[in-house]
Amino acid sequence: MTPGSEPRHAAHETVEERLAEEVVEELDLHPVKEPEEEPYPSMSEQIAEQLGGVRGLIESSLPVFAFVILNVVLGDSVAGLEKRTALAWAIGGAVLSALGIGAYRLIRKEPVRHAVNGLFGIAIGAFLAWRTGKAENFYLPGILLTFGQAAVLLLSVAVRKPLIGYAWGIMANKGRQDWFDKPQLFRTFQWLTLVWVVSLSVRAGIQYYLWAQGEANALGIVRILISWPIYAATFAFSAWAIHRVTSRLTQPS
Repeated sequence: MTPGSEPRHAAHETVEERLAEEVVEELDLHPVKEPEEEPYPSMSEQIAEQLGGVRGLIESSLPVFAFVILNVVLGDSVAGLEKRTALAWAIGGAVLSALGIGAYRLIRKEPVRHAVNGLFGIAIGAFLAWRTGKAENFYLPGILLTFGQAAVLLLSVAVRKPLIGYAWGIMANKGRQDWFDKPQLFRTFQWLTLVWVVSLSVRAGIQYYLWAQGEANALGIVRILISWPIYAATFAFSAWAIHRVTSRLTQPS
């Protein structure tokens, strides 16, 4: 076909296409590209987030540490203040340190989730300790809460809806709960949820024994020394077990 002998409709289409391109360029009507999906955080990053990192560990321990130190130093062991007076100073130190942590985070415009959670528990414990005059009651809300968490997890296993599976779906599976259709994952979440039941029960059981004995100072020390290490170890073990199963499922058969 010689130049200029093209069909009229082809020439018209070429002109129309050219005009359309000019309009798009002029008005900047190019399709908006969807932002690339951010890579999902690794399991180690998720563990750090759940624990609040080293800083979160320190901040959650400071109010308890302040309570233990002030109660020991100002009580019969050292300063010899009257028991209720020493308790008042210990409660004040714990509450003020928790408020200080929250205020510091607010000033720096940082997340205050961990600080608020800690302050709420400390406020209830402080109220119980002051109302009863017993320092060990400062730790009672945390003990009961841990027992309650263990009971809920155990119930979820009994009804075959393991909560660790739901947690994994939210944290590491972008909200999808398709693990019900994968028997290996389902069984893994069932026994992992039981592992969490044991872990929480051990933590709460040790603390409850010391609470029943009235060992307030020992209770505070044990809470600082064992609670977070046990939690971190259980979380890390769960991450390893889940990764082991999911890696096996994604391997080509």
